[in-house]
Amino acid sequence: MPNFWRELSKPIFALAPMEDVTDTSFREVVAGLSDPQYLQVLFTEFTSVDGMNHPKGKIKVAERLFVSESEKSLLKQKNIRLVAQIWGNKPELFHKIAREITDEYEFDGIDINMGCPVKNVVKNGCCSALIDQPTLAKEIIFAAKEATHLPVSVKTRTGIRSHDTEVWIAHVLETKPAAIILHGRTQKQQSDGLADWEEIAKGARMRDQINPDTQFLGNGDVFSVSQGEELITRYGLDGVMIGRGIFHDPWFFNPLPLTPSKSGKLAQLLLHTKLYEQNWGGKKNFNQLKRFYKIYTNDFPGAALLRAELMESKTYEEVYQVVNAFKKELPLPEGNGNS
Repeated sequence: MPNFWRELSKPIFALAPMEDVTDTSFREVVAGLSDPQYLQVLFTEFTSVDGMNHPKGKIKVAERLFVSESEKSLLKQKNIRLVAQIWGNKPELFHKIAREITDEYEFDGIDINMGCPVKNVVKNGCCSALIDQPTLAKEIIFAAKEATHLPVSVKTRTGIRSHDTEVWIAHVLETKPAAIILHGRTQKQQSDGLADWEEIAKGARMRDQINPDTQFLGNGDVFSVSQGEELITRYGLDGVMIGRGIFHDPWFFNPLPLTPSKSGKLAQLLLHTKLYEQNWGGKKNFNQLKRFYKIYTNDFPGAALLRAELMESKTYEEVYQVVNAFKKELPLPEGNGNS
């Protein structure tokens, strides 16, 4: 059975699955800016097994698993792995959808979301709610593993209302997942407070005792490659996963001592917009794209004004016009985005 997790060079760096963020367009931008030494794994957006099983809703939900041809080519060139993340609470649907993903798509692995802390999701017994239902959680993991030859990983948290790391991770390890990604917060914390890396270390030590073949990654408040490397060494991990850190710096996975230029940032803004238009024009709400513009419009003269104008844009063409007009008013040097 192929298991790419075992083939990855250490330390492992991965970009977290994020709702309405890690679609094929953004993944391609991040991969294009990255040194593959520092980005080995990407994840899709959260994909509901119930939605994938719905005769009418499947087409919409399946958009979360869409991978453009240009992204496929880039990931192959850089040898970056792509994992489909799924969520729900019915083992039989995990079995069905894991098999479907294996047969009909070209992913390198499948990840089970047992960490999303959103209240309405938890209320329905899914994602981090499964931490309080270890028997069901194990049934789900086993069901997915039985349906696929792809490696199955689990992304989760340290507990519901309080840390229960060692007991919970011991349960997960009984299923021998290919990897565990542990976010150092409880469900109750959501994104508040600081991630507790001592708890993440407790999970890693359980891994050492129960199933050393499982790769163990920590997640939470990682904002640079150097910080990630230090956490991996200090807490005895195989790698780290980066979430919100990518919004601070889309060049996160290319940690050369270079400051992205104005022209480089605007080039990536335009590229992201063009990819989004190509992939989703007429399918997704254009306004969803605006959340990304702030990560490209900062730390240069006129950035705030440009950002304000982009927030008022209503079409892709308006974005191109606004950015090109800005470039004419402020001549920018040509470059690769790092000058």
